Amino acid sequence: QMQPVESGGGFVQPGDSLRLSCVASGFDLEKYSIGWFRQAPGKEREGVSCISNIDSSTNYADSVKGRFIISRDNAKKTVFLQMTSLKPEDSGNYFCAVRYTTIPGMCPLIFRGEYDFWGQGTQVTVSS
Repeated sequence: QMQPVESGGGFVQPGDSLRLSCVASGFDLEKYSIGWFRQAPGKEREGVSCISNIDSSTNYADSVKGRFIISRDNAKKTVFLQMTSLKPEDSGNYFCAVRYTTIPGMCPLIFRGEYDFWGQGTQVTVSS
């Protein structure tokens, strides 16, 4: 079964760091762009960051620019999201999404209709 598997979430204090991982289970990571999305209770899912498989170009939401870094290691079949200077508003369930990509271009941070399949999520809570 083709599914990304997220891990690395947890409960941290403001200013702390976390690294999330998205492992490609059952599919070839080199054929897919990967997006990270998050959803807080009562709020719509929002795009956080994504990375292309074609040229490793990246895209970030304005709210996380300068604090989050996305990277991929195709040999390890894993995409990472390094999160630093975490804020309470970063709390939410973080999902990894997969998009089959064959042409260069910036990956989208739109969750409706742009990604092919999704992981189950990993919870991040930032609170003092």
